[in-house]
Amino acid sequence: MFENRTDAATQLADKLSSIKSEELVVLAIPRGGLPIGSVLAKTLGAPLDVVLTKKLGHPYQKEYAIGAVSLDGLILSDAIGIPKEYIEEETARIREVLKQRHRQYYKNRSPENLRDKTIIVVDDGVATGNTLLVTIGLVKKQEPKKIIVAIPVAPPSAIKLLESTPNIDEVVCLQVPHNFHAVGQFYEEFRQVSDQEAIRILEEANAQRKPTL
Repeated sequence: MFENRTDAATQLADKLSSIKSEELVVLAIPRGGLPIGSVLAKTLGAPLDVVLTKKLGHPYQKEYAIGAVSLDGLILSDAIGIPKEYIEEETARIREVLKQRHRQYYKNRSPENLRDKTIIVVDDGVATGNTLLVTIGLVKKQEPKKIIVAIPVAPPSAIKLLESTPNIDEVVCLQVPHNFHAVGQFYEEFRQVSDQEAIRILEEANAQRKPTL
């Protein structure tokens, strides 16, 4: 049981201390991943950025991911029998949402360059791993040197899925419980993170890294 996201992030940072000397970028999945990512970025001396992707849901079961969409990419993981028209229309709709988020998160800065760097993808927990897996595929297109997934908690099935994909070089997970029902059950305090708070965390984390004149 974690006290809160800060507690979980502090424990994760201890596990990742050995890679502090590498050229790193911490990529948080909004919005719950940002409090985790900010602690990791500060502890490891790395820039903090976000993964602006969104799940492409099944037409009859929106919570089931058949792929993931970014501003300039699309990866399908389970779209057999899904009409092409649905995929095109839903992708266009999702991109409009992502454009709005991009304007919010990058008002005063540009996305980090991931090429040839060690990328730590963080979230506050993983339930199935399916959406994260396709998101990782989009990150891989930017040609990083290495991709590490760092999460406080996930069930054994999700860890097995993540560890079996060639796009992920390492999975760091603090707790792998068999009695997993939801991420929130492993936190004493697990409140929603608003867009405003997520943007503030991102801006403050990177402002602290700017050299003072």
